[in-house]
Amino acid sequence: MIYKKLGKTDIGLSVIGLGTMTWGHQNSQAEAFAQMDFALANGVNFFDVAELYPVPGKPETYAETEKIIGRWLKQFGRRDEVILATKIAGPSPGLRYMRNGEIPRLNRANIILAVEQSLQRLETDYIDLYQVHWPDRNTNFFGRLGYSHNEDEHFTPIEETLAALDELVKSGKVRHIGLSNETPWGVNKYLELAKYNNLTRVVSVQNPYNLVNRTYEVGLAEISMREKVSLLAYSPLAFGLLSGKYYAGAKPKDARLNMPLYKPLQRYNNPETQKASDAYTDLAKEHGLEPAQMALAFINSRPFVSSNIIGATNLEQLKMNIDSADIKLSDEVLAGIEAIHKSQPNPAP
Repeated sequence: MIYKKLGKTDIGLSVIGLGTMTWGHQNSQAEAFAQMDFALANGVNFFDVAELYPVPGKPETYAETEKIIGRWLKQFGRRDEVILATKIAGPSPGLRYMRNGEIPRLNRANIILAVEQSLQRLETDYIDLYQVHWPDRNTNFFGRLGYSHNEDEHFTPIEETLAALDELVKSGKVRHIGLSNETPWGVNKYLELAKYNNLTRVVSVQNPYNLVNRTYEVGLAEISMREKVSLLAYSPLAFGLLSGKYYAGAKPKDARLNMPLYKPLQRYNNPETQKASDAYTDLAKEHGLEPAQMALAFINSRPFVSSNIIGATNLEQLKMNIDSADIKLSDEVLAGIEAIHKSQPNPAP
């Protein structure tokens, strides 16, 4: 396994991180336990979760994923072997069942409450990386391209959010803080406020990054490199589309995009993305590579990526994903990837 530094910290993250958003819906607790055991045995030390998980969020399964990880930690006592990350949800009218029965915000009261609840569910007294799941303000994330400004918009000031996160770090309940689904303006604002107000600096951004969505490379990648703010890449296989299982319009019943549970999540389900995915699958087969491993190996090789957060539904998939850390793509394969990207740029932002 390869390990990369998390931002400016001394923490070494495994280049493959273990995603958990299916635990409690698509995966049982026993399957989640087996994944965590297997991941640790194979060098994966970074586990990523969120108070919202499992996805899609529902009142009856709210925070079940954190509870599963907490039960595993309590039963096996391997806390010091894991770099544990979780996230606080931003505002959404459909999430009133969280925390205090109101629309969740990123103000101090909500942040203090959310972290206390996560610590309790995770059966731990500290969180290695606490992340803002998405901004409080209206901006581009979750596949939205255009930005529409609203002068009358009311949102929690980033100053208040960052001050509350800084308070958590100083209390010892959180070691480091990060962002997710954030824009270049947002990352720079957090960095600016930390510098001029002597507050805790963000160390990471967890954004989507894959062969059909390389928008992170425009603006954010430069920030990652120059400011040492790591990308923790999520959705590296575009909901499984880049695994080759949907090749030429195939619709396997057990695949996530075809399951009723995930019907609301159609970010990667469009003709242009299918066309690009088929081209990447053809390229992988031409060079004797598994499509999923080629897609993951590309992300692993990017200098601004510290960890590539994969989500597997079984141990066979998990092993294949972890093994991608040992694959080095040839110049010919990399040139092929760039050629496809040039002809089909970012069809699934």
